[in-house]
Amino acid sequence: MTGPMTEAYLHRIGLASAEVSLEGLRALMDAHLRAVPFENLDVYYRRGVPLDGPIAVTKVTEGHRGGWCFELNSAFALLLESLGFTVERLAASVLLGDEEPPTPDHLTLVVHLDRDWLVDVGFGDSFTVPLPVPRAEGEPTVGNGRPRPHRVIRTGEHLVLEALREGRWQQQFRTVTRNVSLDHFAPASERLQNTPGLHWTETRFATRLTPTGRVTLLHDRLKLDEGGHITEVEVTETEWNEVLTRVFRIAPQPPVDRREPPDTAARRRDLVALLSRLAE
Repeated sequence: MTGPMTEAYLHRIGLASAEVSLEGLRALMDAHLRAVPFENLDVYYRRGVPLDGPIAVTKVTEGHRGGWCFELNSAFALLLESLGFTVERLAASVLLGDEEPPTPDHLTLVVHLDRDWLVDVGFGDSFTVPLPVPRAEGEPTVGNGRPRPHRVIRTGEHLVLEALREGRWQQQFRTVTRNVSLDHFAPASERLQNTPGLHWTETRFATRLTPTGRVTLLHDRLKLDEGGHITEVEVTETEWNEVLTRVFRIAPQPPVDRREPPDTAARRRDLVALLSRLAE
């Protein structure tokens, strides 16, 4: 990545510079999660998402967009490397469903500093600080970043990310292959973009970190999660694009034919109040 592109990327996430240290890495990850949304608009609207890091960087910086893991983590890796960090790209299998995916379907990162740190800006509502990677099996490392504790477990050559939910640790993903290129994810990208019935293809969303929690625009509603205190307001299709622009700074998207919520004064008042809180 060229110097001007690095400067443009830092400007996009609201930073002037970053040092090659754990503190610098934390600042970069936090700024990225707040400024660059995890979103599926190009997948949902069937625009096609290429597996190309420089294109992802341009989408984030010049297009003022977000994306999914193949875009966000590949772009973030290029930013980190341009700043002097040593980054390893890993293929992982998401373990949130009933069955393991047929091919690795998640790109995640390990940054090498004084020790190895798991970093991810493309996994949605997940860990928000770099997590230390265990040096040996049987020594899980725990990070206390919002929204809930996460830990990393080493099993042989593999790393397993777990989140503490409802009092028990639940697997999120498991790394499968190290030192991969984006081409490694071609089968998963093709499947996720073209399989009917998946949330990637059927439901629009955009989400990003906020100072108090996380804001998410779903297919028909705006949701604010502040440490487990959740506020939701249904939105009309016109309001959906208004929220997309005001909260995520993304240009309006083609309207979708769907059920509209009742156009009541109370609902509109709740939406205005929520948008005002997000603008503070």
